[in-house]
Amino acid sequence: MHKLKLSLLSLLSLLMLSMPYQAMSQRNEILDDNIASLQVMNGTDWQSLLPIITLNSSDVVNISFDNFNQQYHRYTYKIEHCESDWSVSTQLFSSDYVTGFSEGIPIEDISQSVNTNVEYSHLSFSIPNEKCNIKLSGNYQVTVVDEDDNNRPILVAHFMVAEPLMNIGMSYRTNTDIDINSTHQQVDLSLSYNNVSVTNPDTQIKTIVMQNGRWDDARINARPDNIMPRGMQWTHCKNYIFDAGNEYRKFEILDVSHPTMGIETTDWDGKNYNAYIWRDEPRINYLYDEDANGAYCIRNSDNNDNDRLCQYVITHFTLKTTPTDNDIYIDGAFTNNSFLPKYKMTYNPSSGFYEASILLKQGYYSYKYLVVENNGKAHDLQSEGNFFQTENAYQCLVYYRGNGERTDRLVGFSNLKQQ
Repeated sequence: MHKLKLSLLSLLSLLMLSMPYQAMSQRNEILDDNIASLQVMNGTDWQSLLPIITLNSSDVVNISFDNFNQQYHRYTYKIEHCESDWSVSTQLFSSDYVTGFSEGIPIEDISQSVNTNVEYSHLSFSIPNEKCNIKLSGNYQVTVVDEDDNNRPILVAHFMVAEPLMNIGMSYRTNTDIDINSTHQQVDLSLSYNNVSVTNPDTQIKTIVMQNGRWDDARINARPDNIMPRGMQWTHCKNYIFDAGNEYRKFEILDVSHPTMGIETTDWDGKNYNAYIWRDEPRINYLYDEDANGAYCIRNSDNNDNDRLCQYVITHFTLKTTPTDNDIYIDGAFTNNSFLPKYKMTYNPSSGFYEASILLKQGYYSYKYLVVENNGKAHDLQSEGNFFQTENAYQCLVYYRGNGERTDRLVGFSNLKQQ
């Protein structure tokens, strides 16, 4: 079955490994400047880095966002099934994956902000709901459009539906094929097909492994070290060696009248609230600090009616590091892990620091600094530190397409976080 000479499909799989995942990645996208604070999560679990629900369960995906445009517009959404590479499935009818409606579904849960400096409407909806239900596992794309503006898309959100047919064993260690207890972490993986018929693993199975939910650094279809009749193993896979990095930085803006965790000062400039994060210094040594690996949570000091009562605050970041020719970006779930101009740090020659100011809703935020090279590859800023002790979370997604099937199904998911 396994010949020394690679098949054409195997060669294509290997070529995919060398492709930057940005070309095929999943990222939530905000397409309108009036939209902010987009959140996509499994129920109310804001710390889940990937919005994944289980097929035929009571799980729901909650999608919410704010709109600074105070004029009434009719917003509706469309649900589309996607393949493992997030391209929209072309071999399916909507009735293959949705019971009920798949498009033109209105967003009806709308509330207005109360006593906030920046006025906004908060919109939210859940999937599944009384108008639509998911009947097929896999990747899903939700596009929200403004029907009063020629169905102009205002945002794109993504989530996943899993049917746990295969078992995944997952662990990571600091004894890697590069170094021992230094700057890297090695993920070991095992996959059991269980009762699923797999006759050609090269074409039927697709795997994705990522660190802290970062799609830009996802490892796709890495060749296993061992292929067995009922499963696969990855124990010395060089493609599953990740930079350990450092713990995410964090801050909270719970009250606009005084500083809270990670905030040096707050003020009112006559037009906006401002919060100034303590300057981020280089981290020479590892220091444990519990964080949320990039996740964020909207809340105020009372943790009450957060959707409508939280203020928007201009949040000022300051970074001390050696100037570089490459671009430095703030990264976290609140940036949708996207390298957009508003999340780019700007070097200030007068102060000698990198700076950025971002309008954020009150809450808890975890973040890190990434350097993006000219080839689009992103990695941790060197001055952030790179330590094997860092407590990262690792995720594995396993997709399967059976003989004669028309799409990729998500048949396995594992999330590993060191406690």
